[in-house]
Amino acid sequence: MSLAEYGESRWATAMRGLEPLTMCPYEAGWRLRVLPSLGHVPVRAMTRRAVNRALHCWIADECGLSTVKNSLAVLVRVLEQAVRDGLLDANPARIIGWQREYQRAQRERTAPRSLALPGPAALDRLAARLVQRSPDGYEGWGDIVRFAAWTASRFSEVSALRAGDIDPVDWTWDVCRHTVFVPGGLRDCGYRGKSRRTVPLRPAARMLLAARLRAARHTPQARLFTGPTGGRFSTPLLREATGWDEVVVELGHEFLLRQDLRPTGLTWLAAAGVPLSVLNDVAERPSPAELRRYLPPADGPVPEASPGVPPQRSGPRP
Repeated sequence: MSLAEYGESRWATAMRGLEPLTMCPYEAGWRLRVLPSLGHVPVRAMTRRAVNRALHCWIADECGLSTVKNSLAVLVRVLEQAVRDGLLDANPARIIGWQREYQRAQRERTAPRSLALPGPAALDRLAARLVQRSPDGYEGWGDIVRFAAWTASRFSEVSALRAGDIDPVDWTWDVCRHTVFVPGGLRDCGYRGKSRRTVPLRPAARMLLAARLRAARHTPQARLFTGPTGGRFSTPLLREATGWDEVVVELGHEFLLRQDLRPTGLTWLAAAGVPLSVLNDVAERPSPAELRRYLPPADGPVPEASPGVPPQRSGPRP
């Protein structure tokens, strides 16, 4: 039985005694964060590692302190019920010290360039190692990781990418949906507000898309990136299938335990001289001060180039 199914069947018992004022943020945390991150995991297979990974994702998504606290608290209550029901020996959601991780993430956000991979060669090494670690050696994982980095996108957005979202004339991507977990499986959910944005596609991203677009030229709803089974995938699924945590530590990119590849993509776009108005849109319209943190020093080093991609500027174009 998955966590989503168990939570639905034992919700009233697990939440017994809570005040209505407390139930509101708990229900929101369960629906908006716990289920998308962990709803697919069987209750008996729930581990502290899985909970830690979900917690890091919530922090990386810049959820507020109270939001993270409430999401973790409702998970604790549901898994405590699972312990009472004999499904677990101990509650893996009782994590100590996560507030320190939150504070560290807050500090890291003041220097987002430090959360970027050093260059395309590092990205290729990461992608290749993730493919090697996956049980079936699925090459698609590597392409998904590369595309997410070059477009400053989330894995859930890459999962929901359709052929019709790409403008092959201007080479832009209309990021208009993402894949989320719901009871019963994964589905695509449309974006509203600032999360919907237009992302320019640089040469490396275009190369990843070219063959896929040719194959789907008559099918605008065709998915361009899929999991090993040919369908949707989620961030937790990708991380689990590729041994993400072990690989990023092995390669010296520990910050990727708490972050995705958006800081990498935004840093590289800024270094390539993308106009600030475009960068602002891709970054989902942060404050001017936050946006400036992605800009390289005027005399900063030029990022290393990958094969077939010309070296990029180290600063914004005039």
